[in-house]
Amino acid sequence: MHIVIIVGSHRSKSESSRVGGYVARDLARIAPDVTVDTLDLAGNPLPLWDESLWQGDSPLAAQWKPIRDRLRKADGFVIVSPEWAGMVPPGLKNLLLFAGPKEVGHKPALIVTVSASRGGSYPVNELRTSGYKNNRLLHIPEHVLVHDVADVLHGEAAASDRDAWLRQRIDFALRILLEYGKALGPIRASGLTEHADFPYGM
Repeated sequence: MHIVIIVGSHRSKSESSRVGGYVARDLARIAPDVTVDTLDLAGNPLPLWDESLWQGDSPLAAQWKPIRDRLRKADGFVIVSPEWAGMVPPGLKNLLLFAGPKEVGHKPALIVTVSASRGGSYPVNELRTSGYKNNRLLHIPEHVLVHDVADVLHGEAAASDRDAWLRQRIDFALRILLEYGKALGPIRASGLTEHADFPYGM
């Protein structure tokens, strides 16, 4: 199985990137046979989407190709998003405009949001409401809110009872993600998800 962790912050050395690193290490511990690839949007590597993406020889299509190829290998995703002014970062939403069904369609995604205080719920709602319709990305029912991020997920040992609880919750959610990854593979392989008459969601 192949899991891609998408770190949605475009800041360098972000707390989201650190959380993504923790998730990657936890996945390696839980399932050593799973391949983990981290796509970090630090530096905002993609320009704003436009329709030239659909022209195979365009500069935008060439920029997208290496990221596209990494996403296509995935059986599932962990999307790590900070809350910026109550929203998902624009670079992450832009990535979801680029991604189509061949990249993320009918593949499970675990949402992990990051907050410097007690926020993080707005990005969960935003990702569950938009960014999936045409690409068919499937957010699983579980999600994780990382509150007071500066105080948690440092090092190998938990620093507090709350940190220990959060680590257990991440472990729980990742194990469910992996089961969804196994279960949805046959659905994609069935051929039913690629219907030429219905390429877009309603």
